[in-house]
Amino acid sequence: MRIAILGDTHMPKGSRALPAHCLELIAASDLVVHTGDFTRREALELVAGIGPRLIAVHGNVDEPAIVERLPETATFDVAPGMHVVVIHDAGPSRGRLARLERRFPDAAAVVFGHSHMPLHERSPAGGFEIFNPGSPTERRRAPTRSMGTAEVDGGSISFRHVDLG
Repeated sequence: MRIAILGDTHMPKGSRALPAHCLELIAASDLVVHTGDFTRREALELVAGIGPRLIAVHGNVDEPAIVERLPETATFDVAPGMHVVVIHDAGPSRGRLARLERRFPDAAAVVFGHSHMPLHERSPAGGFEIFNPGSPTERRRAPTRSMGTAEVDGGSISFRHVDLG
C-alpha cells in the first residue's frame, strides 16, 4: 500500500497551488492522508477529487464547513492490529514523542501537521513513530516545501519526506 501524506495546504491563498509532483504522488497512491489546515472547502474538494481514498482531520484554521465535516482525530489500519492515528496539532516539540506514545498506546504511528516542519522520530524502544510531512505550499521556517509518503509492506510501515522545492 502506498500512502501520500500532506497537510497545512492553506488554500486558496493568492496563486498558491499544490505542486505538480505532489499531485502526481497523490494520484499514484492507494490512500491519501491530510493532517488538517486545508483552510477552505475548495482545497478539501481538490484533494478528495484526485481519486484515492482520503483520511483527513480538521486543523485550527479550517473554515466551519470543514470542521463540521472532518474529525479532530482519525485512525486507519495499515495491517491487522496495526493502526495509524492522524491529528493536526501534536503540541509542543519538547517531549512530543513520549507524550504521543502515551496518548495513543495502541498506535504504530501518529501523523500530524500544524508546525509546517518536516519531522520523523522513532521511539527508542521501537514500534512507535511520529511523522509530520511539512507543507507542500507554505514552508514557513522549514528548509523547503514538502510532503510525505509511506509504504506498507506486510506488518511494517516506512515513512519518508519528499522535497517539493
